Amino acid sequence: MDDRQLTASTPEAADFTEASDPFPLFRSWMAEAEEAEPADPEAMALATVDADGLPNVRMILLKGADSQGFVFYTNCESAKGLELAAVPKAALLFYWKSLGRQIRVRGPIEPTTDAEADAYFATRHRESRIGACASAQSRPLTSRAVLEADVERLTQAFGDGAVPRPSYWRGYRLKPLEIEFWRNGPFRLHDRIVFRRASPHDAWTKTRLYP
Repeated sequence: MDDRQLTASTPEAADFTEASDPFPLFRSWMAEAEEAEPADPEAMALATVDADGLPNVRMILLKGADSQGFVFYTNCESAKGLELAAVPKAALLFYWKSLGRQIRVRGPIEPTTDAEADAYFATRHRESRIGACASAQSRPLTSRAVLEADVERLTQAFGDGAVPRPSYWRGYRLKPLEIEFWRNGPFRLHDRIVFRRASPHDAWTKTRLYP
């Protein structure tokens, strides 16, 4: 982060530390990111751990967020899917450089319903649906030509018909126990507030943190 001065005219200058509920604040920041970020404001880093406790992180896209949690979709036989099956806990990070803001989220993971996964899968571009069927995500691939051949084979097989959601492609919901909002400040005197709760059914407590 640059050691820069912030003026009252910048989005960073708007106060956010008086918020009492993290979800309206998240929606507000996401709406501003959708206006300010040049591409993929919904991009987020997802961190999991493998069988040895070694962390794994990758960029994915948020596909839903409300008071129940943060939703994303993936192949459940991928590295992230297997890790979440073994340790159903994860962390997310949103970072919007154009706004000088980030949000960190941690909590347990639960699967979405089949109906939710079906509904979202149906909204994807047809080629993306076929790609999801063709990809054995995270597993060894001898060449790109093999993948492209599988995509072409499935394209011909489906023809003009429906492309059903594969059983191994599903949704996950992170139910947050901790949500931290971070805003860049002048000379690295950043603003940070964190909301915490003991379980997804408990009330939030809010704490302001040192930078």
